[in-house]
Amino acid sequence: MKEKLYRFMQGRYGSDQLNRFLMILVVLCFVLSLFGARVFYILGIALLAYAYFRMFSKNRYKRSAENSVYLRYEYKLKQKVASFTKNMKQRKTHHIYKCPSCTQKIRIPRGKGKIEIRCPKCGQTFIKKS
Repeated sequence: MKEKLYRFMQGRYGSDQLNRFLMILVVLCFVLSLFGARVFYILGIALLAYAYFRMFSKNRYKRSAENSVYLRYEYKLKQKVASFTKNMKQRKTHHIYKCPSCTQKIRIPRGKGKIEIRCPKCGQTFIKKS
């Protein structure tokens, strides 16, 4: 039986990160459909069919391209979340201002009163309260 499955899957794309994400969405849709939303059940079935289509596809090039696009978006999202959490941690000890002329972000320590800030990028000076 194992050998038959191996021969069947030979030349097919198989599973990747996008398929894992789709399967998580399928489970989420099925759980939401338990609360009476039939739309989530239909969406879950459609996502499941698409995931199986990708898994059994013989067009490896297109499936690989789809996965790379997904990975690019996932990377961008992870970077934004990491940047947001870093900024939230720094909020307790620093103010983050933007330069009025070039919009460069400048980090200033809290509790120094009114200070004159010089932008390191363009040299513009402006006064802010820290």
